[in-house]
Amino acid sequence: MSDSAFAIVFFAIIGGALRVSTPFMFVALGECLTEKSGRVNLGLEGTLVLGAMTAYAVSYHSGYPWLGVFAAGLSGAVLGGMHGYICKLPKVNDIAVGIAMMLFGTGIAFFFGKAYIQPSAPRLESFSLGAWTGNAQITTALQINPLLLVGIVVALLMAWAFANTKWGLIVRMAGDSAPAATAMGVSVDLVRFLSTMAGGFLAGVGGAFLSLFYPGSWNQGLSSGQGLMAVALVIFARWAPVRCIIAALLFGAAGAIGPALQSVGITQGYYFFNAAPYILTLGIMIASAGSKKAMRDVPGELSITK
Repeated sequence: MSDSAFAIVFFAIIGGALRVSTPFMFVALGECLTEKSGRVNLGLEGTLVLGAMTAYAVSYHSGYPWLGVFAAGLSGAVLGGMHGYICKLPKVNDIAVGIAMMLFGTGIAFFFGKAYIQPSAPRLESFSLGAWTGNAQITTALQINPLLLVGIVVALLMAWAFANTKWGLIVRMAGDSAPAATAMGVSVDLVRFLSTMAGGFLAGVGGAFLSLFYPGSWNQGLSSGQGLMAVALVIFARWAPVRCIIAALLFGAAGAIGPALQSVGITQGYYFFNAAPYILTLGIMIASAGSKKAMRDVPGELSITK
């Protein structure tokens, strides 16, 4: 591989990591918030898909893609609210409810999204981090969307809030010890309901990124399991919002290897490299299963710890 081809592949992987990581980041942050309150939401795959469809439909009809992003967040909040309400009922398992909500969200998205597979909706704008290079391929490879920056800001605010605010303390208390939170006069069900809604909102925004920027279209295979992989990402990040950014970038880089090699004509093993995020997910789940650090940081009220 020549030096120029190596540089193109290098920058393509970086740019791909920044693009591919964005939906991972939003879903992981949403799940991080939800699990910090003591609840698991495996339905975020359905939330991601419904958010993508909603964003595309609203952008198509309104002509305003950012309105589509907001609508996607609202659709995610609705699914999160449904999940949160159902899980408040006696003897309800949040993991089982999450699986049901995943199927419900994807089913609704596929049913109403059939009309939007062919039409072209206005997409979100972008800017390039590689304009300084003067290389058209690198400039194109480093195109990113402002939602990436929004996700980073959200992660930093969440980390600060968990450590320094009363709201953050209440969420962590509800997730670590429901009896202690109840003794302090905190409504654990309300905290978890609101946290699950907010987590759903973030996951819905991640779906909007998929349909309105990268890959920038709506189809029924858009998500490819990213919502489920984000749950593994949260475990890998040990329930820390800032570490969710790093983990999302790692997942994004793994997903960008195949397209980056294809951009310079290397196609041998392309499908293997496309499987890299799934292999990474499997490796993380195996490593986390016996990780004492992960189990030390896990919120004590999660159903997976009981």
